[in-house]
Amino acid sequence: MGLFEITFILITLLAILGLGLATRGWKLILPIFLVWGTITAVLAQQDFFKVTDTFPPRIMLVLLPATFLAIFLFRKLKNRGKNIHLLLSISILRIPVEVTLHHLYTQGLIPELMTYSGWNFDILSGLSAVVLLFLSLSGKLTKTVLLIWNWVALFLLIFIVAIAVLSAPTPLQQLAFDQPNVAVLSFPYIWLPAIVVPIVFLSHFLIFKSARRMT
Repeated sequence: MGLFEITFILITLLAILGLGLATRGWKLILPIFLVWGTITAVLAQQDFFKVTDTFPPRIMLVLLPATFLAIFLFRKLKNRGKNIHLLLSISILRIPVEVTLHHLYTQGLIPELMTYSGWNFDILSGLSAVVLLFLSLSGKLTKTVLLIWNWVALFLLIFIVAIAVLSAPTPLQQLAFDQPNVAVLSFPYIWLPAIVVPIVFLSHFLIFKSARRMT
């Protein structure tokens, strides 16, 4: 296993850690992601997702449960006291994720349009999250700035997720036929759509919920 694979595993673990610390929902979060992470890792190791000529595409067995998982966790965690600093820290993980994606592009495993040299501007969310975290820690972060950032960062995430789905080698593919998105069909990168992306989505909606209490 190479450096980038190990790095991505650490990114995934940090995302889970960040969500657990931010919401103090360890008893719910740890068992769920332990089971879900193990299932997706084992299937990916068996090349289950690399069979791409089925309909519906097998990758949907990751995307749909991951979506329902994020919704379930939001319903369970939305009324807990949340740490805005840690929720913002989850978005900072988008910086090493984007560096990893660029590496995967150089290896021919994803298209350029999924990187910051293409159509993916999500690294800006990670970089700006560093600034917002500093403002939050210093007590200078306003509700308006937080909400504007949250909407923009959420849009950028939705945009790149759509590109990733349309670039994957499935019957739904519309983009990047010359170099499709195949990295997420294998371990550990299957954890990007299975764990990391849902946690980042969830962090945005938890921020919306927490911002209501800001003055």
